[in-house]
Amino acid sequence: MSDLSLATYAALEAGNLLREKFGQLAVVDEEFHHDIKLALDKTSQDLITKILLDACPDDALYGEEGIAGNQESDRQWIVDPIDGTVNFFYGIPHFCVSIALRIKGEIVVGVIHDPMVQETWTVEKGGPAMHNGVPIHVSNREKLEESILFVGCGKDGDALRTGMERFARASLRARKMRMMGSAALGMAYIASGRLDAYVESRISLWDIAAGQLLVETAGGKVCLTPSPQDADAYAIVASNGKIPIEEIL
Repeated sequence: MSDLSLATYAALEAGNLLREKFGQLAVVDEEFHHDIKLALDKTSQDLITKILLDACPDDALYGEEGIAGNQESDRQWIVDPIDGTVNFFYGIPHFCVSIALRIKGEIVVGVIHDPMVQETWTVEKGGPAMHNGVPIHVSNREKLEESILFVGCGKDGDALRTGMERFARASLRARKMRMMGSAALGMAYIASGRLDAYVESRISLWDIAAGQLLVETAGGKVCLTPSPQDADAYAIVASNGKIPIEEIL
């Protein structure tokens, strides 16, 4: 089984679990002002970890719910077992599983799976970006006035303030604004031409690793600025590469 096929299989299996559990009373492990951690986050990551590391026991895994495998390996799976946990908890069917493979620091495989809509985005370095097996491309829109933008607001005070200021500026220019609750799905939507840009001042690697390769392969652009405070956290600007996104930053 190829790395892409393995990642896709793991994402689909985790998606089956999430779809089965959706709408049921979820056990909350941790609860914060702007976030929730569910027991199901860990259960989903454990399932993905078993599938990936049973097939590739010498690999490393780095996920939102912790690490596993050989952390000295050049091959590292990057996993978000539920991107959009708060949506899931509140019964909003907009969340996904995101899996990427990074080899010697380069993302070479990405899979984003939405189990509720049954949509799967896949990409492998050197190959096309795909949506349910069909090649995709970013939108051709060039004007902010024609665009739909996804602006995230993060979870801390500074990120929230920055996000809301950007949202206000962009609202005066863009056709529509969205705050959707899943960075990975937002990037998948950019790759598919549904959205035109995504901006957030602080996001974690597991949220955007698969999406970065997907957007860039589909013809878009992704700019990541490392956080000075947190390892593997970034400010992100992802777009179709055509609209003047710098005008709202």
